[in-house]
Amino acid sequence: MKIWMRSACLIATTAVLVLTGCTPAAQSDVRAAAQRFQIAIRDHDDQAACALLSDQARSSLEATSARACPAALAALRLPGDHPTDIQVWGNNAQARLTGGPLFLAEFQAGWKITGAGCKPQTGGPYACAVRS
Repeated sequence: MKIWMRSACLIATTAVLVLTGCTPAAQSDVRAAAQRFQIAIRDHDDQAACALLSDQARSSLEATSARACPAALAALRLPGDHPTDIQVWGNNAQARLTGGPLFLAEFQAGWKITGAGCKPQTGGPYACAVRS
């Protein structure tokens, strides 16, 4: 009976992890991508930070600011703090920072930033300075 219970628990835990996409590897990859972005922001390496944005987020930032991505990011003065918590839902993730969350999505090239400089809105989603 104990072996059956352990097997059932292991199968249930594995199923939950597979269905949610919340694997330790995914969390580690998201944390690494978020940290690279935050380090680039902290070090004022706006070119490197732009390379970590999704294509759509970079295009949107350039369109709304009428500037090239590095200049647009520099003007935002985003905080360069480190992620404190990572949550992964399939191909989407959130890295919590003291200054507000980063949103990420998984692409063929890896995890990219899809939202940064985000602040909560009453009764709605986050308002992000950088968004897809």
